[in-house]
Amino acid sequence: MTSNERKQVVIAGGGIGGLAAAVACAQRRVPVQLLERATQLSEVGAGIQIGPNVTRILQAWGLGAALAQVAAFPEQLQARDAQTGQVLGTLTLGARAQARYGAPYATIHRADLQALLHRAVQSAGVDLQLGQTVQGWQDSEAALQVNTAQGLSLQASALIGADGVWSAVRQHLLGDAPARFTGHLAYRALVAQADLPAHLRSDQVTVWMGPRLHVVHYPVRSGQWLNLVAIVHGPKPEQSQDWDQAGHTHALMQAMGAVGRDLHERLASVPAWRQWTLHDREPLSAFRQMAQGRVALLGDAAHPMRPYLAQGAGMAIEDAQVLAQSLSAHSASVTQQLQAYAEQRWARNARVQARAIRNGRIFHATGPVAWGRNLSMRLMGERLMDVPWLYGGG
Repeated sequence: MTSNERKQVVIAGGGIGGLAAAVACAQRRVPVQLLERATQLSEVGAGIQIGPNVTRILQAWGLGAALAQVAAFPEQLQARDAQTGQVLGTLTLGARAQARYGAPYATIHRADLQALLHRAVQSAGVDLQLGQTVQGWQDSEAALQVNTAQGLSLQASALIGADGVWSAVRQHLLGDAPARFTGHLAYRALVAQADLPAHLRSDQVTVWMGPRLHVVHYPVRSGQWLNLVAIVHGPKPEQSQDWDQAGHTHALMQAMGAVGRDLHERLASVPAWRQWTLHDREPLSAFRQMAQGRVALLGDAAHPMRPYLAQGAGMAIEDAQVLAQSLSAHSASVTQQLQAYAEQRWARNARVQARAIRNGRIFHATGPVAWGRNLSMRLMGERLMDVPWLYGGG
């Protein structure tokens, strides 16, 4: 094995975070080996929102044109009362987001984003090995020896755990408790807009807020499909680590309770749902939760978060950009590089985690709190809905 191979960074996990890290590192000439435990790259159908803080990075990586081919770019985000259907507030996106933040607000099918990043990884010549699960590592003065359950042994300068909310790398590194069940269940669906009545088609992001529930829907795949997510409170189901369980319309409607006619009609138009059990962790409290020695965590492995700020994938992509910047600092040791990465990222990630938890309480509020939320949004809708500290970048 050559010295150049010994200097490679091993990334565990071929999801959005791992692929993004591989792209960012390759662009900065940091040698990368990407390992993915699945035998083929696949992403269950679901949509994600990516704000200007994320699209700005993708454009900087030269992926703006590829993004424009598969994403949708909504003109506005609208908040509505789930029970009355009343519009509570509107945030203009489109040209306003581009002008204010220098990048657009996009909505995209998760599989399309993964495929886009995968193509960039291939174009950069990154070696991606499927069917490889990182089992552990030994740290010597010269390098890390990273071992997989399938018998692969790699000499590496660093190991990056981008292996998701149930990260094996995290468990080896931190040995902490598993991610916690939030008490929330998400039902996801994708519907072809052409299959919907004209009045149910949409080219915007719409959030419906009600007691112990909310629904969000927006276009994906250049606007041809509509992604819907309904989140309700409920008990922890069996097989809770398997987020893609069969979800049934009857169970969703029962959990939603009484909602307005407009929302009920939209939910009833969906032929099939998939169920996702939401897990997260307490917000980060120190950089050492993201990096120790020659091992670092990225994305959901480091900071799984609730989806109420639509930034789970976004924070992973931001992590990837800062990681690559840190690893290309030639004057520092790998340990110093990873510490610099963690020090730069942990507080911002913690802020997003905390704000997502807070947003969930606001979205699902009942009684006087819900009344106050609605009044505030009517009076200050755009000011409350915009997030300059987030969309403006780190």
